[in-house]
Amino acid sequence: MKKEFWNGKRGANTLDDLHPETPQNVVEIIEAAFREYTEQNAFTALGATISFTELDRKSAAFASYFQHHTDLQPGDRIAIQMPNVLPYVVVLFGALRAGLIIVNTNPLYTAREMKHQFNDAGVRALVYMNIYGHLVEKVLPDTGIDHLVECSLGDMLGFPKKQLINTAVKYVKKQLKPYSLPAVKFNACLRLGKGQAFTPVNRGPDDIALLQYTGGTTGVAKGAMILHKNLIAQYRQVRSAETATDARGELLVPLTGATMICPLPLYHIYAFSVHCMGSFSAGHHSVLITDPRDPGMFIRALKRWQFTSFTGINTLFLGLLDHPKFKQLDFSQLRLTVSGGAALGKDTAKRWQEVTGCAITEGYGLTEASPTVCSNPVDGTGRLGAIGVPLAGTALKVVDEQGAELGFGEPGELCVQGPQVMKGYWKRPEDTASVLTDGWLKTGDIAEIAEDGFVSIVDRKKDMILVSGFNVFPNEIEEVVSSHPKVEGCACIGVLSDKSGEVPKVFIVKSDPSLTEDEIKSHCRENLTGYKQPRMISFVQELPMSAVGKVLRKELRNLQAQTGA
Repeated sequence: MKKEFWNGKRGANTLDDLHPETPQNVVEIIEAAFREYTEQNAFTALGATISFTELDRKSAAFASYFQHHTDLQPGDRIAIQMPNVLPYVVVLFGALRAGLIIVNTNPLYTAREMKHQFNDAGVRALVYMNIYGHLVEKVLPDTGIDHLVECSLGDMLGFPKKQLINTAVKYVKKQLKPYSLPAVKFNACLRLGKGQAFTPVNRGPDDIALLQYTGGTTGVAKGAMILHKNLIAQYRQVRSAETATDARGELLVPLTGATMICPLPLYHIYAFSVHCMGSFSAGHHSVLITDPRDPGMFIRALKRWQFTSFTGINTLFLGLLDHPKFKQLDFSQLRLTVSGGAALGKDTAKRWQEVTGCAITEGYGLTEASPTVCSNPVDGTGRLGAIGVPLAGTALKVVDEQGAELGFGEPGELCVQGPQVMKGYWKRPEDTASVLTDGWLKTGDIAEIAEDGFVSIVDRKKDMILVSGFNVFPNEIEEVVSSHPKVEGCACIGVLSDKSGEVPKVFIVKSDPSLTEDEIKSHCRENLTGYKQPRMISFVQELPMSAVGKVLRKELRNLQAQTGA
């Protein structure tokens, strides 16, 4: 396979061809943005906005708190379990400036999922939203966590909005369950750290910046070791699009000061990379949507801004397009819409362009690649149905089952080589060796590469189910369902969905005839994050098995395709 295809340009084969500067760590990028953009808006959430200067000040106070009021050392792991709120970016940048390794944690995790991640990563500190406190209390004794910092939704909103929101959370929405934890409040940390300067920590390019958890090729959640140099490479690759122009030769996004809508969670590597690294470093303003599942509130937030760009996934685009008030928004400044994390529907893309006047640019990535691998050009030459061309400095190939390289137009497993590819999985050398071979990352996706460099995903080699951009693995769902005392056996597959791409379906053999669908759903709600919970349940007499007793998911998928049963 030839390797001339780099961001759709011939001759710009390396990152140094595009941006020769090479920071040593992501903190250099963060602090350069603080110095350059000062009073410009950095982030907005729940109607409150923080400038670059204020974020510099508050994150420095948090770094100082970690250094002077805890025994945390550079390289220790800190988990952040929050939705899209301003305290997230304060804690994130503060922890990075203190030399800590970030462990992004899904706020919707169950206690079981939290405990696994905290213990696997060796987390020593946790910053959490108080509405998850009852779960933290449940898992804390079984972890090695020594330091707790507690935030509330009202933090950084000012009086009286802080009181109104915190009161609504506790008494109206009843989201705050009783618990007791030895945590330091977010604002107390800021006060304690404010009067003491933090000592800059010299982290190198090969040091770990993030442990970003993913299922990888199996259902066991593993921490992808994302190095500082991986994030720096991705930052430089994203910057290569800063001067991208549309078909008229006009800049798609201003060089600085654009307003960018971020409805995707920052704990997900896609939004993290785009908004906390790329957009932030360019001086853009990210409007964080705290709860995109509430389209009414989402649209009210959008009304405040003449936004320049929008990041999302197919499910989110559909939800907005189906809301009657979405068409009433001002799209006059919208120049760039980016889709990733899940396949973009052609009908979705068509409707979005008709309503907003802006085409959707689809890309492709995975956690192990920090995350972006390919993107369609944004100059009007993109190809609907394709995931685009490789980013600068990224090489691709497709291979057959034996690992032999295939030619143009031949479907095979997509493999990636580039500076954004992770070091490996945290403390899992065997899993690392199974996906990284001679510098090539096996994606588990079946793809074709055209002669002009455009890549199309044909199928997936993995049994992974992709729900609204999140990896869901049958093994994990099967383990939870099988733990129910009335279940004899089960198997899980993905079923196509217009809204979320796929949904999990579980086939169950009962050990007790009285077992009901509601019992299974209740059991799953207690043990699985919402997007992992089976949306379809089918009770069967037996499961298709191989000669060695392995469930044949392929036969279940064929049965589903033929009968829908």
